[in-house]
Amino acid sequence: MSSDIRDRLEVIVGDITTQSVDAIVNAANSSLMGGGGVDGAIHRAAGPELLEECKGLGGCATGDAKVTLGYRLPARHVIHTVGPIWSRHPPKEANDLLAACYRRSLEEGARLSLETVAFPAISTGVFGFPPGRAAAIAVREVTRFLHGNIYPGRVLFVCFTEESAGHLHMEVNTAW
Repeated sequence: MSSDIRDRLEVIVGDITTQSVDAIVNAANSSLMGGGGVDGAIHRAAGPELLEECKGLGGCATGDAKVTLGYRLPARHVIHTVGPIWSRHPPKEANDLLAACYRRSLEEGARLSLETVAFPAISTGVFGFPPGRAAAIAVREVTRFLHGNIYPGRVLFVCFTEESAGHLHMEVNTAW
């Protein structure tokens, strides 16, 4: 990985709902109506206006992404993406769908000319995706995207646990 790309990536342990960035990524369910984990925390922090906007989006397919305003969050936007449920897909298909989540989220960020995007560990909670595999896919897709694009300028991986951050640190430090 080039030093230019490495300088644009950051791994932190924290609460994604408190990040002052252009957009945070929501590990959503396909209804976009809120749920548990990161999704529920984002909906609670953003306030009821987020749910109202999500109602008009018609849901979201696995591997796709849709954008809303951030409302009461410090982030201006929320990029909602639906990761795969590990047990419902063959491994290659699950890998491809997770990669699409990162790629589509970054494409939406680029479309809006966002400078900073913060990702959670998509699909690694109740969706059961193996954390090490998910970290490798996340770093691969983000670095590929950053190689060809100036937007976003910076990507944060915001991990809820030290263990999750450890997987990402290892991938960032060993990538290309």
